[in-house]
Amino acid sequence: MSKTSERRATVRLSAPDKVAVVAGGGRLPVNVAEGLRALGHDPFVVLIEGETDADSRLDRFEHRTMSLEDAGALRGLLKRRKVTHVVLAGSIDRRPSLGSYKLNLGLLAALPRLSRALKRGDDGMLRLLIEHIEAAGMKVVGAHEIVPDLLALEGSLTAVQPLPDDWRDLEAAREAALAIGALDIGQAAISVNGRVIALEGIEGTDGLLERARELRTHGRIAKLKRGVIVKCAKPDQEVRADLPAIGPATVDGAHAAGLAGIGVEAGRSLILDWAKVIERADALGLFVVGLKSDREP
Repeated sequence: MSKTSERRATVRLSAPDKVAVVAGGGRLPVNVAEGLRALGHDPFVVLIEGETDADSRLDRFEHRTMSLEDAGALRGLLKRRKVTHVVLAGSIDRRPSLGSYKLNLGLLAALPRLSRALKRGDDGMLRLLIEHIEAAGMKVVGAHEIVPDLLALEGSLTAVQPLPDDWRDLEAAREAALAIGALDIGQAAISVNGRVIALEGIEGTDGLLERARELRTHGRIAKLKRGVIVKCAKPDQEVRADLPAIGPATVDGAHAAGLAGIGVEAGRSLILDWAKVIERADALGLFVVGLKSDREP
């Protein structure tokens, strides 16, 4: 069986279905919107003000811009557009305070749960948003459920292969990524010479890789070679949103940090701009590998 045939959409769209992409930052919203267009389902895109990348060209699609403070109006907007399915895609870096939200009847009713969700962190907020949207009869789906070509596959994905010692680093970083994920801290860890040297925090994966690059210039790892970064879904991850993802920028960051490769959890991670990732990794001599997951996608 070819790798392409292993990925199948688990959500089948019919002709009358209308998909909305709520677009944060990064390449994921673009990949989802373009994937849907290729399937013959042009999406309606909600651009999150100040979060969606200015050069994403998502304004090629039918769209509306909305601020985070207007989030209470999202459900009404989607209903007016006769949306049947919703994909939450991309990063949201800003966290408005509860008092900054513009109140409407829907948001007023959800205020007690919203307050609790803000205290529980990203996963709590995502679950509340999904519940709020689905209460109006729409279905929230994961990017991988509707555009399965984004999903990472198991095994080596590049011409460059991990060396025997790299597998020790991959396992160490994987265990660390799962541990911080259980605490809702981050999704990635870096291991060099079998030792975890850096964990992802609020700065995200790009910031983690930049920190690792700086560590190479001094200290006990300055003379060490190779090493890996691994991204895994959190143990209690809301898989319909915020799955870990890598893209060409991740490859460049890993190379700048002196790492030998990248590991992602197969079936629970996304590879954005897939062809560019593999081409870039091969050109730089890095490997990308999908690590077997013992969890359901």
